[in-house]
Amino acid sequence: MGRIFLVELEGRSYRCRFCNNNVALADDVLSRTFNCSQGRAYLFSNVVNITSGPKEERLMLSGMHIVEDIFCCICGQILGWKYVTTHDKYQKYKEGKFVLERWRIVEEMMEDLNGDAHPGSSDMENP
Repeated sequence: MGRIFLVELEGRSYRCRFCNNNVALADDVLSRTFNCSQGRAYLFSNVVNITSGPKEERLMLSGMHIVEDIFCCICGQILGWKYVTTHDKYQKYKEGKFVLERWRIVEEMMEDLNGDAHPGSSDMENP
């Protein structure tokens, strides 16, 4: 087995729920209205730190597609799938795009970079 090189993401991002590995930037979300058998899902233009399974033909809610399951490269949990080929001309926009199941990822917000204290917090002790 080779060495794993991880891509670090800056800005709002999504992480694997199981191991906290970076998987996608919030700016790469194309749609938040996808659904899958387990509930909500997001369509992304790009994801990182994943591995792909074999191509397979799968009947989905929108018809027959050739897809690859995608897995977290750290913990191996399935995160979603990649659309490789679609058979319907109205679904062509999905080709090469990634779907991450919402319950398998968590959103990480950017830390406060301006150094302002959050309301109600203080480094000083209360008298």
